[in-house]
Amino acid sequence: MEQSLDFGAGMVVKLFEINGQPIYLTETVINTWVIIAAMALIALVIRFTMRKFKDVPESKFQTAIEMVVDTLNGFVANTMGGPARMSFAGYFGPLIIFVAVCNLSGLLGFRPPTADFATTLAFALITFFMIHGYGIKAKGLSYFKGFLEPIPFLLPINIVGELATPVSLSFRLFGNILGGTIIMGLVYAMFPKIVIFLGIPAALHVYFDVFAGALQAFIFVMLSMTFVSNAMD
Repeated sequence: MEQSLDFGAGMVVKLFEINGQPIYLTETVINTWVIIAAMALIALVIRFTMRKFKDVPESKFQTAIEMVVDTLNGFVANTMGGPARMSFAGYFGPLIIFVAVCNLSGLLGFRPPTADFATTLAFALITFFMIHGYGIKAKGLSYFKGFLEPIPFLLPINIVGELATPVSLSFRLFGNILGGTIIMGLVYAMFPKIVIFLGIPAALHVYFDVFAGALQAFIFVMLSMTFVSNAMD
């Protein structure tokens, strides 16, 4: 019972110590590696199969792959402001798939990597550096004038607002996924096994894992694209 209600990132393998502080290989890291390996394998299979693709699709598989690519390209173009920003599809397209798979991994019995704040913070920090990196690239040093608008007196507030971006992004994704993980853990701990075998918790899985997982992946990536696009405009 107590073990089933342990929602922390499990320490699996002790690697080494730093000043007497043990460093562990956590369940989050292992699950993330498993997901990356599975997605990489699928990507290699698709890449190998693409050699047989025709200019005019002749198979349902090619049609499905092209639909996914077109959907992701359209999503990036519509959110970031047109075909000129299509180069970002190479990052945000795989990102939304990866975050969604991490969120949905709970359906397979894994602890979702995104239920660990370290994972979501890493994603948010990438977005944070992209915002300011591409903002400077697009506007040069004049980009920093935006911190003095509408009046220079607001400079400290504008800086705090920018620093709050990765915090809000990471906590939003982390909180929703961890919340679903905790609720499902409580459900399995409270209900007898006969109720579980009857599939009663299935409806909750549909919401907390499928609906909330896909929705949070969409929101995280959409907000990231919006922030980067606004910094460049």
